[in-house]
Amino acid sequence: MNHTDAVNRALMKSEVNAHGERRTYQKSDFASAQNVRWCPGCGDYAILSAMQRTCAKVGIPRERQVFISGIGCAARFPYYMNTYGFHTIHGRAPGIATGLALTREDLNIWVITGDGDGLSIGVGHLLHLIRRNLNVNVLLFNNKIYGLTKGQYSPTSEQGKITSSSPFGSLDYPFDAIKLVSAAGASFIARVLDRDLNLMEHVFTAALEHKGTAFIEVYQNCNIFNDGAFHLFTDRTSRSDQAVFLAEGEPLRFGKENNSVITWDGFTIDTATVRPNGKPHDLPNHTVIHDSSRDSLSYDAFYQRLAADEEKPTPFGILKRVVRPTYEEVARHQVTDHFLTEFANTDKRDAWLQKFIAAKN
Repeated sequence: MNHTDAVNRALMKSEVNAHGERRTYQKSDFASAQNVRWCPGCGDYAILSAMQRTCAKVGIPRERQVFISGIGCAARFPYYMNTYGFHTIHGRAPGIATGLALTREDLNIWVITGDGDGLSIGVGHLLHLIRRNLNVNVLLFNNKIYGLTKGQYSPTSEQGKITSSSPFGSLDYPFDAIKLVSAAGASFIARVLDRDLNLMEHVFTAALEHKGTAFIEVYQNCNIFNDGAFHLFTDRTSRSDQAVFLAEGEPLRFGKENNSVITWDGFTIDTATVRPNGKPHDLPNHTVIHDSSRDSLSYDAFYQRLAADEEKPTPFGILKRVVRPTYEEVARHQVTDHFLTEFANTDKRDAWLQKFIAAKN
């Protein structure tokens, strides 16, 4: 029995009572004894709450969950989860998560990062994690500002943003996190709002169920240094026109009367007015029906263009969810098929290793 099997058996035994009933969890079971130290009103509180509620709902033992962070306000997350955690160095959480995923397939691993930590110093590590499709969930808090260091512009700040490090306005074009990870070949992509607890719980649960790297961008309000960055999507007067919430197999409906849909003929993205909750045959030609399982670059680009168009609503929810082999699966097959099978003979294996170490292979 290897170490992972032993751990699994021990956990299974501890999760069942004398009557053979599985243990149930409450949100409080996943709250640590640490005092939560974010600024009052910070969006991080809602994200933490949604995660704790999700963990309780899915019922995965605390000992099987790990939260790994880098540097930034979001990086305090592991301290507040009553699970395993690792507060690493700036931008390097994906590298730590990669090693852990390869050695402990029984764990559910979350990388907690931000637009500074993940898209500046750590962007290289993040993209390589995604292209390898490791079984890791990435939660990127995007508040379009450096909060921990007191309000400098970040890789996602809009051009012209006036901050302490850009007093005359930022000259940089901002990164689009969704576009970046899509180009890296992400198999699961989602966008959520920090004020929408139900959507966060739905997406977090789906990420846990996904085999492969799940990337979730959270629009998170920093009420101290960048308050109202996402007010168009949270304000009651504009939300219905500025945000479209994706439902599998359904048209992209939005508007105060839920009577507008998105159309796309493969080239032009447009909107059309329809009857609220009308039948499928009432929809105009080229109405987009959401299908997150479509593994298509053009479909990915459609959602990126939709979000970039200020005159059209930004999509929220699960944009993409496709099935691909994970890096761990391929790595284990390689070890089993090539190393253990071909070199079942110990002498032959040792001879190969000596040649390999001596670089004479």
